[in-house]
Amino acid sequence: MIVLKSLKEIQRMKAPCSIVAEVLKIVVDRVSVGVTTAELNSIAEKEVAKRKAKPAFKGYCGYPASLCCSLNSQVVHGIPDNRPLQDGDILSLDFGAFYDGFYGDAAVTVPVGTVSEVAIRLINATERSLLKAIEKSVTHNRLSDISNAVQTYIESKGFSVVRDFVGHGIGRNLHESPQVPNYGLPDSGPKLRSGMVLAIEPMVNEKSHEVKVLADGWTAVTLDGGLSAHFEHTVAITDNGPEILTLI
Repeated sequence: MIVLKSLKEIQRMKAPCSIVAEVLKIVVDRVSVGVTTAELNSIAEKEVAKRKAKPAFKGYCGYPASLCCSLNSQVVHGIPDNRPLQDGDILSLDFGAFYDGFYGDAAVTVPVGTVSEVAIRLINATERSLLKAIEKSVTHNRLSDISNAVQTYIESKGFSVVRDFVGHGIGRNLHESPQVPNYGLPDSGPKLRSGMVLAIEPMVNEKSHEVKVLADGWTAVTLDGGLSAHFEHTVAITDNGPEILTLI
């Protein structure tokens, strides 16, 4: 069941979403050659605690960290570790927070040092596909119009959309209905209604869309070893158009 939020509830969601945006910005600013993802995770934990919020992911279904750190061919759910970041890496950072009864969720992919041209194109295309999806998040559209916007744009750039993982509704629970795929034909699925709040999150691979999960039970990687990028915003659908709640 899709839970519609009242204007008051959406207003309350702005607090955890702002915390997510603030913490992610601080973490992104600390990304550099030689830093470890374990250090970035510690920064995120300290910053969310300063804001009297709780990390959304730590302990969720057993996930061991607060910040998902997915490196290069890792798609999502990478676990922070002590490997120093290297020049040319790309790093996807996914963070969620719980505050005042509601969740916020966002993700960004950043270059480390000087990266390849294809990495830059992949990052830029993935971020742009998220904006294309948000543009379609209006009340006269259907859910698959969001999905199709991502797929159409990404494939026009020569990349592929991950199909094994999807976006989701969000509110009092981290994951709510509906699921928000990043592929599909337009004009199908439930109608978008004011009060829906969605975590829209394109996950895009350099080569094939196929992925696998490693033995740790969490880290998803590209099957062919190609790069992967991930961007996400929590977006409220309103009568006045989409409102991005996780903007800084």
